[in-house]
Amino acid sequence: MSGKIAYIMSRFPHLPETFILREMIAIEELGWQIALYPLIFQRQAIVHHEAQPWIQRVNKVPWLSWNILFANLRQAIRQSRLYFSLWRQVFKENKSSIKFLARAMVLFPRVVWMAEKLQADGVIHIHAHYATHPAFAAWLINQLTDIPYSVTVHAHDIFVEKTMLGTKLCRAAFIVAISEYNREYLARILGDWVREKTHVVRCGIDPTYYQSQGKPRERTGHFEIISVGSLHPYKGHVFLVKACALLRDSKIPFRCRIVGGGHLRKLLTGLIQEYDLEGMVELMGPRTQGEVSRLLETANCYIQPSIVTSSGKMEGIPVALMEAMASKIPVVATSISGIPELVKDGETGWLVPPENAYSLANALSSIYADPAEAQRRVQNGLQLVINEFELYSNTRKLSSLFAQFSLFPPPESGGD
Repeated sequence: MSGKIAYIMSRFPHLPETFILREMIAIEELGWQIALYPLIFQRQAIVHHEAQPWIQRVNKVPWLSWNILFANLRQAIRQSRLYFSLWRQVFKENKSSIKFLARAMVLFPRVVWMAEKLQADGVIHIHAHYATHPAFAAWLINQLTDIPYSVTVHAHDIFVEKTMLGTKLCRAAFIVAISEYNREYLARILGDWVREKTHVVRCGIDPTYYQSQGKPRERTGHFEIISVGSLHPYKGHVFLVKACALLRDSKIPFRCRIVGGGHLRKLLTGLIQEYDLEGMVELMGPRTQGEVSRLLETANCYIQPSIVTSSGKMEGIPVALMEAMASKIPVVATSISGIPELVKDGETGWLVPPENAYSLANALSSIYADPAEAQRRVQNGLQLVINEFELYSNTRKLSSLFAQFSLFPPPESGGD
């Protein structure tokens, strides 16, 4: 009988987080059972086809119920000293952030209910994606039940939100970082101890999913540029629109499609109008991963204009970059966070400084002017994705860690 692992994330289904969905599917193919525990079950207009079967499997955590009340009463009676000391610790370590304190107080009784349910379900390990509230839930469950847990750290959850970070990571059986940059960043802010228990496991993709084209794309009237990412400040779309104005002034015939939804849509629409780019730059809204794959097939270039915001928020390593490289498209990205581990300037793509529309435009112009050089970097990029960012090889690394640190031995059989 295979072991059961509880996956905790902030919300599900969540369109931008295809990497968690793919990981869960691959982990089950290796023989593990997944118990899905999102802190928020949300209803979305657009849901990935692959996520549909998982919606029926979601363990919905109620916000308030008699079951939650009784679970907390039981813990307060059975483990009174521990129960109230945890309340005190949570208050003490979150009081510097009103936002986190309020959320922790709301989460605490819900997580106590989760702890009892995970025990009843025979969960042998908990894996939390993001070191914020999902890791808080995993830590609290571990305190109450001793079920071991691990955490995958990504971006804003360590770059911006650091409340209780050391406590949550110290107690974890192991930590997964999506980049070497993240591992070194944690060591820098928390100490060398965290480096020793942190393993780099990439958010991988299946390259074959994106390889329907066997030859370089030919231009059909326009230089087709595409960018995929939610319309939020750290994605840097403002600088992409400005770069497109520079391309237009350089007389390069292009079309730029930006895929994703978010609260900056109105601002970007105004900017497109201000620079007179209607018909050249299109905001396409959110799309499923199948739709994104088909759009990538029509592109001549992919661009990721990410920046670091004033709060410190920035990318980890965007999975969309991996998808573009697997689709054999030349890529342009900015030199922040772990991105240079994927996009190596002069080798696998073009790397430029953040917040620099001129550099973005120059890189795009280089791809337009020298298709042969672009294809050289495309081939290098594809090989790097296959070697280091392939989904199943990285999932096997994670599976081995689950086997090493879970309460019971790994499943007896599973896929490759």
